[in-house]
Amino acid sequence: MAKHRVDRVAVEIQREVNAILRDTVHDPRVQDVTITDVQLTGDLGQATIYYSLLSVLASDNQKAQEGLNKATGLVRRELAHRMTLYKVPEIRFEKDASIEYGDKIDALLRNLKD
Repeated sequence: MAKHRVDRVAVEIQREVNAILRDTVHDPRVQDVTITDVQLTGDLGQATIYYSLLSVLASDNQKAQEGLNKATGLVRRELAHRMTLYKVPEIRFEKDASIEYGDKIDALLRNLKD
């Protein structure tokens, strides 16, 4: 039963963080960031927020990570205002590597066919 609540809260955090980054955070480093997934601990104390970028440049990835790290406090405060949770989880942003991994597998399959 608790797993369902964790999943629902994770989806709501994902929706709210996307909206916060789009509407509230005015840092140009995070304009192209999209939140792809949120992983919560069972006690809702910590949240790992995975993001992706349209750019594949390493410099853009690093700038986006720095911008997100700088905006962590603002995002957490906005989550506290928008959500009805007893305690807002500590948040940490991480780059979602699944897209690059999928591209790598796709390229390997294409090369296999040749």
